[in-house]
Amino acid sequence: MMTLIVYSDRFLEHDQFNHPENSERLVSIMRTLRKSKTFEKLNIISPQPLDEKDILEVHSEEMIKKIRELSETGGWIDLDTYVCLGSYDIARLAAGGVVMLASKIISGEDENGFALVRPPGHHATKNRSMGFCLLNNVALAAYSISKKNKRVLIFDHDVHHGNGTQDIFYESSKVMYQSFHLSPHYPGTGDIDEIGEGDGEGYTINLPLPRGAGERTVLEAMDEVFIPIAEEFKPDLIIVSAGFDSHYQDMLGGLRLSAESFYKIICKLKSVQPRIICSLEGGYKLEKLGMLVLSEILAMSRKELDYREKVEETVYAKDRIDELKKILNEYWSL
Repeated sequence: MMTLIVYSDRFLEHDQFNHPENSERLVSIMRTLRKSKTFEKLNIISPQPLDEKDILEVHSEEMIKKIRELSETGGWIDLDTYVCLGSYDIARLAAGGVVMLASKIISGEDENGFALVRPPGHHATKNRSMGFCLLNNVALAAYSISKKNKRVLIFDHDVHHGNGTQDIFYESSKVMYQSFHLSPHYPGTGDIDEIGEGDGEGYTINLPLPRGAGERTVLEAMDEVFIPIAEEFKPDLIIVSAGFDSHYQDMLGGLRLSAESFYKIICKLKSVQPRIICSLEGGYKLEKLGMLVLSEILAMSRKELDYREKVEETVYAKDRIDELKKILNEYWSL
């Protein structure tokens, strides 16, 4: 089987000069992929825009109306979230691409894929676009699969907590949200005791990490918390919110992960469920971004990574892992 890649040049049209979330992110990723030996084994597919009625199953009408109206003139939703001419249609295309990819993988058409889409999505809540994000691409895809009586695990490795994704599924037991992230940091959510409510209690797992934490802490957390819970949850599909600003050189970061770290994360997730997709979130170090995406593609396709970066974490956050285990012992066999 080939790895599916969702991509469209239309994603480059959502752009803002001198903003970290700009079109050069995708340009640099595609340049790296085209130069790689892996490129001939990638199946690049074009996305279709998601119908507004499907968006309304996750997001409010008022939120969509605001994006649509700003998209006619261009403007700003907040201090860091811009909308260009046509951005609403591009956001629908991004969301549609992730939904389409999830559908193809869950149906067995292929085993894995990467959605190279933008604008990103994990900060978009039910009612609000924010944090560079217009629509929550991953949440829309997860919801579409959960409607088919399937369980979905969302794993978020962005340096920023995915407050939007958590908000949307906070009371759901069909979609589990797992995240490690820098704390304190934007958007100020994702505390260790935020574990879900109602039917979703115990299905939100947050590991806030101090500045300087890196691979040792993250992989230990996966072995002791994230993976055992995922195995018990038994997801039919894993969706990764692939934020690469947790890389040690990222200008918006603070964690100390490497290309090999991301490779290992995907390998561990794939051991739980081979049906896995990644969707691009953050990551702003253009010189590294393509290789970081490639590392996860190689992991999904069970190919070796021959790229190494020398980086050590400066803080080992074992205490955070132990605290999280104590909180979640009531819900899962840890």
